[in-house]
Amino acid sequence: MLIPKVNGEWWTISGNPDLGNYTNGEQVPVDFGIWQAADGMWQLWSCINHTKCSGERRLFYRWQSEAIENVDWQPMGIAMMADSAYGERAGGLQSPYVIKHNDKYYMFYGTWDYISLAMSDEGKTFERHRDEDGYSRVVAEKNASNIRDPMVLKVQDTFYMYYTAVIADKAAIYCRTSSALHQWGPSTIVSSGGVPGNGSSSADSPFVLHKDGRYFLYRTHLAGGSEKFMVSLYVSPDPLNFGVNNRDKFLCSFPFEAPEIVHHRGQYYIATMLPGLDGTRIARLKFDHVSELAK
Repeated sequence: MLIPKVNGEWWTISGNPDLGNYTNGEQVPVDFGIWQAADGMWQLWSCINHTKCSGERRLFYRWQSEAIENVDWQPMGIAMMADSAYGERAGGLQSPYVIKHNDKYYMFYGTWDYISLAMSDEGKTFERHRDEDGYSRVVAEKNASNIRDPMVLKVQDTFYMYYTAVIADKAAIYCRTSSALHQWGPSTIVSSGGVPGNGSSSADSPFVLHKDGRYFLYRTHLAGGSEKFMVSLYVSPDPLNFGVNNRDKFLCSFPFEAPEIVHHRGQYYIATMLPGLDGTRIARLKFDHVSELAK
């Protein structure tokens, strides 16, 4: 079995941005999304936490680059802020993720209480979806105190949305399926407990990579009793089962957090937050046998 492994050195693509009136000495760039816009320019949108905006103090900031392997992408300013007219909690924007389908860009993002959707034709400016109540939401999880970190995987004609929800102070990774990106079926828990435990920060930033008939789940969580995060990697033949309250499909752990994987011109790339939570970095990814992981 071949599994993904970082290949070579990391390069930094963004730092801690100037937010103007919203700049705060405590702010940190956290979860992010990376994609290529219609004009070929690479886009990075990051959730900036602990800003001076109201409510939960989060907003989205944007960078762009002509090439994915460039360092220090160009800062483009604040990209989006929460809007109560769409049912979004003040300062509650979290973890943007973009998938392109039929020449349209779909951005899924957390709004603390829901997973919401915005769409774009060119992949740079997005217009929010509206449901029957005029809200941007597309997914809610009953009794969840926080629902966040969506990512969407397309396999044949089915879309899989993975996300984190916290219920009664216990986090798990959930999944819903769809054939239309604005309507989603019922949820099921696909990963919880096991090696990372089941605390409120035990199942963050899920990312699923599909390759050679296997599904690899990256699950971010606190490292033991510390305040530092790490990522555990799971593998399964079933996209809806990575182990619930067991470690049967656990492979190994890595000293980074909130990874996103991009496939471009035959090369896989992995992006994560910088260790000091002051920006974002990228490295190439290769596939090695399990026995090579420790090298």
